[in-house]
Amino acid sequence: MTLQDFQVCDRDLTADQLQAYLQSDKLAVDTETMGLLPHRDRLCLVQLCNAAGQITVVRIERGQTQAPNLQQLFEAPTVEKIFHFARFDIATLKHHLGIQTQPFFCTKIASKLIRTYSPRHGLKELVKELEGIELDKSAQSSDWGNPKNLSEDQLSYAANDVRYVIPVQKALIEMLKREDRWELAQSCLKCLPTFVDLDLMLYENVFEH
Repeated sequence: MTLQDFQVCDRDLTADQLQAYLQSDKLAVDTETMGLLPHRDRLCLVQLCNAAGQITVVRIERGQTQAPNLQQLFEAPTVEKIFHFARFDIATLKHHLGIQTQPFFCTKIASKLIRTYSPRHGLKELVKELEGIELDKSAQSSDWGNPKNLSEDQLSYAANDVRYVIPVQKALIEMLKREDRWELAQSCLKCLPTFVDLDLMLYENVFEH
């Protein structure tokens, strides 16, 4: 993938991009951060892709606390936001930009519920099995903290992380329904906002003995 295959913008979506994405019933979403602890590690990128393959990478500045167009989109009740690890991404968006994401879907939860024949539930494994495409993850662990100077490889990696999420979701839903686990998946997703709040309040596992 080259830089011509997606758009890059700073701080927020443009008004035109917002209106285009609001016409979608589903959006794939991902984030890139400086680490896995929202209180410590800042948000650097937000990536989006609709069913038509329109991809946008939004560069978030250090210290930025608002992105009104992203917030309007992610809180729009008519647009389902699909993440691969929703628990982390939703927490990150809430902590850094005050976004209350809804409605949403998590392909990692769906994979763990239905792909019980495999211990591997990363996006790379899902895309390979369900779409027959090998993702390049070489830029996964890299410095996302200087968004104006990100390499083409980093930006391409970020864009690819949302390119195949919608078809992966479709395949997983078909499997969940086939094996009578669709209602269970929906119940798990309803609980996720509570886990997000617990994570942001720095609770450990409150369900332990």
